Amino acid sequence: MLSAALKTEMLAVARAARAAAYAPYSNYFVGAAVLGDDGRIFGGCNVENAAFPEGVCAEAGALSAMVLAGVRKAQAVLVVGAGSHLITPCGGCRQKLREFAQPDSFQVLAVNEDGQEQQWTLAELLPHSFGPEHFS
Repeated sequence: MLSAALKTEMLAVARAARAAAYAPYSNYFVGAAVLGDDGRIFGGCNVENAAFPEGVCAEAGALSAMVLAGVRKAQAVLVVGAGSHLITPCGGCRQKLREFAQPDSFQVLAVNEDGQEQQWTLAELLPHSFGPEHFS
């Protein structure tokens, strides 16, 4: 379970990332913050492309920043989208997160513009998943 202070810090990173998003086609700006197992928080934003679906999701951007920093395990992700609806990572991002997470303990938090939030484990959003341990 994430502390209130850590959630607040992750939310600030995700909101700052969302403010930098590039979404000229959908005008749907998304920010994400991934908590690495070393305690650092990595932000990412969605980046759209005219050659749809060649864009990048916010969660994928945050994971890339984490990997670039040398971190290979994640504990949680917080996603912020536009409007009053809560958004969760898309199917592709759920699988990308799975690569770096333990499904039963990895926390997925969604927060809307009004500050409402909901939380799941990755196992709840991606049951019976395929991961790196299947290769051992």
